[in-house]
Amino acid sequence: MNERQPLRRWAMGVALCLSVGAVGGAGADTTPISDTLEVRVTASEQQLPIKSFYQYRDYQPVWTTAASVEALVAGLNALEQDGINPENYASASLMEAFERSQAGGESAQVTFELQASQALLQALDHLNRGQVNPRELSAQWDAERPSRGYSMGAVAKAVNQMDMAAAFDQARPDSSAYRRLRAAFIDFQSRSLQSSVPYLDHREESLRPGDQHDDVLTLRRRLTHWGEPHLLAANPQAYPLVDVDTPDQRHFDAPLAAAVKRFQRRHLLQEDGVVGEQTRRALNVPLSLRAKQLKVNLERARWMGSQPDNAPRVWVDLAGYRLHYNRPGGEHWQTRVVVGSPQRATPVIQSAITHLTLNPSWTIPPTIMREDVLPRVREDVGYLAEENIQVVDFDGNPVNAEEVDWQQPGSVMLRQVAGSANPLGSIVVRFPNDHMIYLHDTPAQGLFQRHQRALSSGCVRVEGVTQFAQLLLEDTGSSAQLASLVASSQSDRQLSLPRRVPIALHYLTAWPNAEGEVEFRPDIYGHDAAVESALSQPMQLSG
Repeated sequence: MNERQPLRRWAMGVALCLSVGAVGGAGADTTPISDTLEVRVTASEQQLPIKSFYQYRDYQPVWTTAASVEALVAGLNALEQDGINPENYASASLMEAFERSQAGGESAQVTFELQASQALLQALDHLNRGQVNPRELSAQWDAERPSRGYSMGAVAKAVNQMDMAAAFDQARPDSSAYRRLRAAFIDFQSRSLQSSVPYLDHREESLRPGDQHDDVLTLRRRLTHWGEPHLLAANPQAYPLVDVDTPDQRHFDAPLAAAVKRFQRRHLLQEDGVVGEQTRRALNVPLSLRAKQLKVNLERARWMGSQPDNAPRVWVDLAGYRLHYNRPGGEHWQTRVVVGSPQRATPVIQSAITHLTLNPSWTIPPTIMREDVLPRVREDVGYLAEENIQVVDFDGNPVNAEEVDWQQPGSVMLRQVAGSANPLGSIVVRFPNDHMIYLHDTPAQGLFQRHQRALSSGCVRVEGVTQFAQLLLEDTGSSAQLASLVASSQSDRQLSLPRRVPIALHYLTAWPNAEGEVEFRPDIYGHDAAVESALSQPMQLSG
């Protein structure tokens, strides 16, 4: 309330100024409809913060002039650059509704006033924390939708000045990643409307540096379409096309190879400068489809909420196959990960790392036991001994494998003892969640060399997990040394962190990389279509 009282006095002063011919909608201290407006707002049961909005304005109406409504409509229309449809807020019909209300009585004017404010507040809410609830789209989403994260006082101040851009800036996620996604969306939307360019035809052999061929010219045109104008322009500012008969344009030279590598890096492809089938297919994706992909991921970025870029936390970029750790001192540490396969997708999770397990045994999850292990055991029960797998009951007591009916094993669990063959390796990083998901070591280190790493049964394998876990201990105030503790060979040793470390697992099929370039990733779990469909549906203003 300390913020509100000075702003109320400020708003009243602005209202007095606006009443003398200004373009804004706030009239004098009192207006003919202000009392009715206060009654209607006070009685409102809307989920949107309309009471708070009008409390900051002392219940003075906003949308009392054509200029004020025009400013609102312009602000709503500008949300197209965030991938948000202005028609979700009836922007095209607001001016007509305003004119009708002016021809009516006080009740009609108050009704329009609330309609316009509702459109504003709904748009702010959508811009701030997303248009759809991700939990309604997928059971693989196990994270809280962010709460409203903007100052209503700052919004009211911007509205009083009829600065709708400033009002929406208060709600727009404040992160460099969101800004880069938004800039890329605007760019791809614009370039997708430009004249089309030829597709790169299928070839029996890859295009390689040093090649001389008509397809090299097509490659230059495709990459120019993707934002590499220097490949076809003597003057990148003017974009003059070179003579298509110039031999050099059919030559696969070093600058062209460098551009191909940049393209491959942005698409999680092997950066070899060679245009094989995967690179050719990525080059031929229409820019309009990439714009839709960016729109989907702008929505996902809004679900993540506003967080400072350097806030201490761990986050796993599932579709990008990376783990990022922002350390308390500002240092950024990252590494490669292996995530769940398309058949066993890793869910989106928000939690906090609580402890480590050293030299872990592995209690085989029910799905893996049913689908992977039991078929092998039914063929040969000796498989269990070969893999150091113990049979135990639900209390942890040993069970003789020969006495179990493996067609209907009943109340038994399978546990693989700690050791070099254990798929969890030597360290597990644990955090509470409902999916039995954790980060862990792995003996299969070669998998980190692959470019596409959706290969696990759901949990996340981390390259360099020992270094990562040691950093967690140091940054939370522990003096424990993992190397000596792991070397002790004591199995299933639990080591708590002195302080919890926030962790989030996110699924993002377009996201800025370390160089600031927006990467396009394969939709390995097929989630994009559901988000795109939800965003394309007409949305009703919240009551």
